[in-house]
Amino acid sequence: MLRFLVKRLALGLLTLFAISIVVFVLFYVAPNDPARSIAGPQATFDVVERIRHNLGLDQPVPQRYWHFLTGLLHGDLGYSYYSRQPVLDQITARLPVTLSLAAGSALVFFLGGVAIGTASARRPGSLRDRVGAAFVLTGLSFPTFVLGLLTLYLLFYQLTVHGITIFPGSGYVSPSESLSEWARHMVLPWATVAFVSTATYARLSRAMMLDVLSEDYVRTARAKGLPERVVVYKHGMRSAIAPLVTQLGVDVAALLGGLVVTERIFGLQGIGSLAVDAVSRGDQPTIIGVVLLASFFVVVANIVVDLLYVVLDARVRT
Repeated sequence: MLRFLVKRLALGLLTLFAISIVVFVLFYVAPNDPARSIAGPQATFDVVERIRHNLGLDQPVPQRYWHFLTGLLHGDLGYSYYSRQPVLDQITARLPVTLSLAAGSALVFFLGGVAIGTASARRPGSLRDRVGAAFVLTGLSFPTFVLGLLTLYLLFYQLTVHGITIFPGSGYVSPSESLSEWARHMVLPWATVAFVSTATYARLSRAMMLDVLSEDYVRTARAKGLPERVVVYKHGMRSAIAPLVTQLGVDVAALLGGLVVTERIFGLQGIGSLAVDAVSRGDQPTIIGVVLLASFFVVVANIVVDLLYVVLDARVRT
């Protein structure tokens, strides 16, 4: 187990190092001029050159990359061109919003999808299986932005018009201030993000469970007279859920990039909104910080999933 962990950590660090090189080349070596972006189109040549010198852009490329890398290792992501604040401070201020949205949504769609898929697999062709199939078809047919607008209209606007307010339509409350208010503010965003993915996991878990329930060891368990619930949840679930955990790591990593639309719809000031604002303003240090943060979470998510997969299926250790 320890050897497996060391190998995954080493691979993760190597991946982050490669990403840092790609990001540096894209933003600092490719034909663009951050100094001109800061100075503005009307600035004189002398002003632009002074800014280039202050940013260290007139230094050799290897030296610039070394300063860039050492800054990253010390948590220095530079300063925003727009707000003049440290990029790291901007990210840490908005990170709890995005983590709340991503973690809550992932929990909902994983547990919900596995529950629906398992229930369908236990009775193939039954009414519950057909209802589950209808849910999957409906869920996969909705784009996230359409679902978000529809959710906001039906569960916030229409209820508010009739004098009923159950879930707020926008804003964010920290769980440290009020756990109940935090949950109330996140219900609609969670539902929006989780709906499509719940359908996906319901389909995947149904297929996985059907394959597992047709295995010989499951037939043997049934032949011994074990209750169906024990056969499914004790013997079948452990084998069926391992591939889903692997898929979860990929989806959670991709989820960070897919939260932009949801954050904008529900007025959540998270990392996605920060990235959109940075791109629209040409705020290069902030864009770099967001890209590196997303890359870090992708690597960490995959390491965690690999470890969970080992716990669920010891065969992968070899």
